[in-house]
Amino acid sequence: MKQTSFADVEFAKKKRVTRREKFLGEMDRIVPWARWTALIEPLYPKSGRVGRQPIGVERMLRMYCLQQWFSLSDEAVEDALYDSQALRQFVGVDLSQESAPDATTLLKFRRLLEKHALTAAMFDEVKAVLSERGLLMREGTMVDATLIAAPSSTKNKGKSRDPEMHQTKKGNEWRVSRTQAESAMLY
Repeated sequence: MKQTSFADVEFAKKKRVTRREKFLGEMDRIVPWARWTALIEPLYPKSGRVGRQPIGVERMLRMYCLQQWFSLSDEAVEDALYDSQALRQFVGVDLSQESAPDATTLLKFRRLLEKHALTAAMFDEVKAVLSERGLLMREGTMVDATLIAAPSSTKNKGKSRDPEMHQTKKGNEWRVSRTQAESAMLY
């Protein structure tokens, strides 16, 4: 049983749950952590008598997921763990007891996943979990129409209209909008 720190008590008293906390709570609930851990453990370094003890597989997985979800470098994940209580709780780091895993440790973990093609196997596990729940995941396209500041659609070299550009009225101002298609991703 883990003893609650003063920081945890202070953090629990705050009134508003942030979007990041909601997202992390949802990911904590739906990601098949046990299945992913079982995939990686046979290839993960075991603890020895000499040197630093390896960080737990699930903790490293959680750091790796944070890196992917928030597009962070190895160093930025390490810094984010020191900066954000929500991220520390998600990963399971208590700074009063231990330091956050460093960027080099995450780099080595990421290389292990790449070397053994474990990310593809993790994705297959996600598909299996969805299939067990009667859900289907397919490749698709997510479309987001965003208003952007852009010159009029005839201000180009050919003096022709860009077919992806449209005008829309917001309030009393005319604005240019452009449809942006992005590939839908799991994370």
